Amino acid sequence: MLSELLAGAIADADLRRKDRPYSIVETAALAREPAIDALAALAPAERVKIIAEVKRASPSRGTLAEIRDPAALAVSYEFGGASAISVLTEGRRFLGSLADLDQVRAAVSVPVLRKDFIGDPYQVFEARAAGADLVLLIVAALDQATLVSLHDLVRELGMTALVETHSADEVDRAVDLGAGLVGVNARDLSTFDLDQDLFGRLADRIPSGVIRVAESAVKTAADVAHYRSAGADVVLVGEALVTSDPIRTLTEFLAV
Repeated sequence: MLSELLAGAIADADLRRKDRPYSIVETAALAREPAIDALAALAPAERVKIIAEVKRASPSRGTLAEIRDPAALAVSYEFGGASAISVLTEGRRFLGSLADLDQVRAAVSVPVLRKDFIGDPYQVFEARAAGADLVLLIVAALDQATLVSLHDLVRELGMTALVETHSADEVDRAVDLGAGLVGVNARDLSTFDLDQDLFGRLADRIPSGVIRVAESAVKTAADVAHYRSAGADVVLVGEALVTSDPIRTLTEFLAV
């Protein structure tokens, strides 16, 4: 599944590149205002922080919410206390787009994450051109040379990479990379099975000074508390917010 998602995302980027060449996207990226410092926004605090996700669908659950106005949803997230907004831009299985990211960026003042299957520098420039402050890099999807190259480019453009892991080896690769923001995804992107205890087993491999992000398997405030007690500085939440009253749910989650 992960290989299919990455191949599809790169194929779609290649199609966009025919209409909007690399040079134009690079120029647009460099002309954007500086990215917001996501590491400062997500720095460890007395209370857990939330990255709230604009997410219409997923391969495992199908359609979750229509979300006709992603900007309005993002504004409600910010009002509810989210420290950053994640926007799914993958179109085939998650029904997202770069237009969603552009609209969200224009509507909120907190950092915005481009969450997609990134494997080509063109996609990183696209992210910055659309106003992203963070870019997701999935360790399992990339060989180390490509991961290093993309991570360096994200930094060069003033953004922050959320480096996503699913195993001890992947956490070690992220740490060797010098990542300042490391996520542990409870969902295996090959099988889509969930293991909520995976974060707790891997958290100690993430050194002090690196922000720890728990991803997936969050439905209730108890799930947030579970991750917080295991050492999460930040929890990324999508489905639980788009299928409920987002402000009320965020209030409950941030109160753990």
